[in-house]
Amino acid sequence: MENLSAIIEAILFVSGDPVRVDALAHAMNLTVLELDAALAELGDHLALEDRGIQLNRSGETVFLSICPKYAEQVEAFLQPLQKQPLSQAVLETLSIIAYRQPVTKGDIEAVRGVKCDYSVQSLLNKGFIEEQGRRETLGRPILYGTTDRFLQHFGMETLADLPAVEALNPSEGEIGV
Repeated sequence: MENLSAIIEAILFVSGDPVRVDALAHAMNLTVLELDAALAELGDHLALEDRGIQLNRSGETVFLSICPKYAEQVEAFLQPLQKQPLSQAVLETLSIIAYRQPVTKGDIEAVRGVKCDYSVQSLLNKGFIEEQGRRETLGRPILYGTTDRFLQHFGMETLADLPAVEALNPSEGEIGV
């Protein structure tokens, strides 16, 4: 296919949402390896030309987003549409889920020492976490884990990209996650 990277760019632009790599390869009658090569070419092309968008991979999906160095100008333009930031409690809950998944509300509350119903519901509503089954214990509590949307929001491809957490010395008065 001639100008494969331009075709992929157009598909990702029109989609607006992350697209599964295997589905894109299938739709374009390419192998995943051929598509990966075209994606690498597109990513390099966007970076070398200092474009306003960049190619991102998150898990098994690929999508376009704004280049971080233009985020301030884009944010200024979209000021009326500003998103509400995540509260400290919600961020703490999200970090516990990200590092210890799958976890139950009880697990989260044991770490934080307070109820987490609001934080979990807020994260579910934002699509950052999802139910991943139930624990085989009394009451069969729901297990929660992060989603691809979480990875995309924080600019990660996989959970392996999470910063390493080093257990702090308890004598310092802090406890690691």
